[in-house]
Amino acid sequence: MTAVEPAELRRLFLFEDLDDEKLKWLATYGCERTYAAGETICAQGDPAEFFYVLLDGQVAMTQQVRDHPVEMTRSGTPGVYGGAVQAYIGERIEQRYAHTLRALRPSRMFELPARKFGKAVRSWFPMATHLLEGVFFGMNNARRLVDQRERLTALGTITAGLTHELNNPAAAAARAAAELGDRLVGAQKRLVELASGGVDCEHIARLVALHDRLVGDGHSQPSRDPIAVSDAEDELGDWLDEHGVDDAWDLAPALVAAGIGVDDAERVAEIAGDRIGTAMAWLTETLEVAQLQAEISEATTRITGLLDSARQYSQLDRADHQSVDLRTLLDSTLTMLKRKVPPDVRVRTDYASDLPPVPVYAAELNQVWTNLIVNALDAMDGSGTLTVRTFRENGQAVVEIADTGGGIPEENLDRIFTPFFTTKPVGRGTGLGLDISWRIVVGRHGGDIQVASTPGDTRFQVRLPLTAPTRAPDSDEE
Repeated sequence: MTAVEPAELRRLFLFEDLDDEKLKWLATYGCERTYAAGETICAQGDPAEFFYVLLDGQVAMTQQVRDHPVEMTRSGTPGVYGGAVQAYIGERIEQRYAHTLRALRPSRMFELPARKFGKAVRSWFPMATHLLEGVFFGMNNARRLVDQRERLTALGTITAGLTHELNNPAAAAARAAAELGDRLVGAQKRLVELASGGVDCEHIARLVALHDRLVGDGHSQPSRDPIAVSDAEDELGDWLDEHGVDDAWDLAPALVAAGIGVDDAERVAEIAGDRIGTAMAWLTETLEVAQLQAEISEATTRITGLLDSARQYSQLDRADHQSVDLRTLLDSTLTMLKRKVPPDVRVRTDYASDLPPVPVYAAELNQVWTNLIVNALDAMDGSGTLTVRTFRENGQAVVEIADTGGGIPEENLDRIFTPFFTTKPVGRGTGLGLDISWRIVVGRHGGDIQVASTPGDTRFQVRLPLTAPTRAPDSDEE
């Protein structure tokens, strides 16, 4: 380590406006040190003891993300700085290096002890110190508060969508259950009428067997065009009317819908004789019972599927970090957001079949998918195509969410992940959705988010490592 001349400090843009006394003070308490190419100047996580300024050479600033170094910037401009840059805050935060500085070629650095640097900033620029402290703590607090609000807002949106989606099958099941009771009572009454009308047990058993055979033959799922169905209803209605069946034209559509034709009606007539009207009414009601049971089964299956999607989305029953199928996470998110998809927006999915399970924090990644999909829907303004793809590339799992909206202006591409930056109108966006997504993907998973955008084609690619790290980072790691 050697002394540094005040004149050399003055030529740096960082110190050029300081007076001679301040430059002399810096030269007194600071020193010059030379680093070889590849040598570490300061390491992320170590106690922040020095403030570094480049005098000559080239340095790179990196951050460790899930055991992988990510280069943030590199520069050979004299005056660039790093190290204990927040020493002016003092003891209110733990002073540790937030990044690693490494010399890329032989470099000379001006080193100033962190305590001296903090004292100089507070003494020489008291107003600026207060402003910087306010920005630092204010941004952290605001981001934390808005982050929480974003999560609650997203949860509210998902809850509203889930409630809406559950309402339809629940209402259908309730309606079918109510009608099912009426049909069962009616069918029982018809059997009583048949028995009291002289139809013996043997004929009733044959009628029940005929019903079972008609249903078992697949009559309940006819595949005919509307014209053929209308002709069949007319033919059966005429036959029933000719045989004195009451409400023939009311019974015919239900019977035809179940696949019953004139040939089947004649077989019923052979069994029931002059009680053909009662028998056809009983047959209609029992077929409707089967149809209503199918509707209830379909509705409850739909409810179960929605609840399963909600469980997959929230991951409430899963461990924090484990290997999961990305397709399952994406499908659950799309299900939760179904209500937000406009009628004129087409949703396409293209999932790679060879993509293995990926070690992730599932609930947090679902928030990423939510942010990206909602942004894509907003960008398309009611019409277009939303495409969700997965594939494997360069040893990583890639999730691509693309839209056909107007695109992101080129001048905004470098700022979209900046906290509080938004192009949405006031009240519609906080500017934290992409920042949160970036922190989850990069900070929590050691991955990366890339974006490419032209009018009509915007693609966000989330890249995730296929192997778990040796350690899991803290949730606030950036």
